[in-house]
Amino acid sequence: MVVEGDENITVYRATMEHGTSSGERNFCSRCGCALWLFDPSWPDLIHPFASAIDTDLPEPPTITSLMLNYKANWAEVHDGPGDRHFDEYPDESLAEWHERHEWKAP
Repeated sequence: MVVEGDENITVYRATMEHGTSSGERNFCSRCGCALWLFDPSWPDLIHPFASAIDTDLPEPPTITSLMLNYKANWAEVHDGPGDRHFDEYPDESLAEWHERHEWKAP
């Protein structure tokens, strides 16, 4: 990942019941756009918001939809071959999904 304009990035850390979250939510301080989430508990992972990615990404072989118990009634759920659907969170982590699909960043 390449970031330009570091001087415009602001980090927010949520206040939780047990204290401050270790997760760092990075935003543009000029427009408020969410950019990525980083948590030092998992230093090898970074979670960019899809809206912040400005390069083409490969099409995923399948789509996993989760938290369907809470989706808006107008939201359409993709239902292609091999797609998976979960009312809550699945047991599989995002990292495990990538490993199962042998998904590597271009």
